Amino acid sequence: MPNSLQQILARYNAGAPLAEASTIPAPWYVDARIAELEARTVFSKTWQMMGRADQVEKPGQFVTATVAGEPIVAVRGDDGILRGFYNVCRHHAAAVVTEPCGQASILHCPYHGWNYGLDGALKGMPEFDGVKGFERRQNGLVPVQADVWEKFVFVNLDPQAAGLREFLGGLAARAAPLGVSKLHYFDSRTYDIHCNWKVFIDNYLDGGYHVPHLHKGLSSVLDYKQYTIENEDRFCLQSSPMVSSQEDAATGATRKGDRAWYFWQYPNLMINCYEGYMDTNLVLPIDVDHCRVIFDFYFADSSEAARAYNQQSVAVGARVQDDDLDICEAVQRGLKSRAYGAGRLSVRREAGEHLFHRLLAADLKAGSETLAAAAD
Repeated sequence: MPNSLQQILARYNAGAPLAEASTIPAPWYVDARIAELEARTVFSKTWQMMGRADQVEKPGQFVTATVAGEPIVAVRGDDGILRGFYNVCRHHAAAVVTEPCGQASILHCPYHGWNYGLDGALKGMPEFDGVKGFERRQNGLVPVQADVWEKFVFVNLDPQAAGLREFLGGLAARAAPLGVSKLHYFDSRTYDIHCNWKVFIDNYLDGGYHVPHLHKGLSSVLDYKQYTIENEDRFCLQSSPMVSSQEDAATGATRKGDRAWYFWQYPNLMINCYEGYMDTNLVLPIDVDHCRVIFDFYFADSSEAARAYNQQSVAVGARVQDDDLDICEAVQRGLKSRAYGAGRLSVRREAGEHLFHRLLAADLKAGSETLAAAAD
């Protein structure tokens, strides 16, 4: 008989120290019940990046996204305040904002013409005379928490969640010296990958373990022996001194500086920084077997004169991603094999992965207990 959800969760020992720990078990990557629980207890209760700060700088500017399966819009009000809402009309549930981003003076539902202000208040409903017991003030767009940190817009669907700064914890302080605010958006790439979202995160957090074997060009500019892993609250910082290399000309030309910095913020955001360069990786679960990874690329110089160099740098990142895509899809296939149950972790390399698994286990087990209690 199939194991129950509680039995699957119980197979992971979150209390084991790194030297004794195993990975989360294979069913956590392939069981649809785990994916559903993650949507309800991880992605619905953590701060999720949904866009760029430059997309909502001016009054009326908005950005839309799907967060934990929910349609969301964030919009800058005429009063300068950024607000987030469920992008769902209170009349018949159509999306009020249908563009990925843009600017508007009012949020106009295209289905029946209901209008909402930039503050979410319901402003007008055509041909609604005679409707009894209807309070306009109670039928505005349903709000969610929204905030900005550095170049990024975040939302949180949990009205009881602590603020964004508290959630980010030490990451904000560690990233501050890198001058992220001085960088300029250049381009985006989106990858649809046939693997569970956690497979991609595991790959990122293996402390460079796979880099010498899978990414020869990137490996040539990193001092692998001096690669470090630091865990704090809900983030991991991996970093490495940079070395000059002629082994891969494109990588050597576009990945420069004294040190490479790789930040992961629980559960699904990565920020990679080199001198004059940053890319973000946002990993979005699609279903138990698929995820979407959105890469945004930023540069210190976004002028036309720097375009060719920036394009070359994006191409280097795409080449690394292609290697990761293939291996992540292979891992997803292997996780379904009867030959695999769970793996052990490298003490030297995989402390970040251990942190990820423990944070996830805490959220899933707590969420499972809450849902079970609510069902009684």
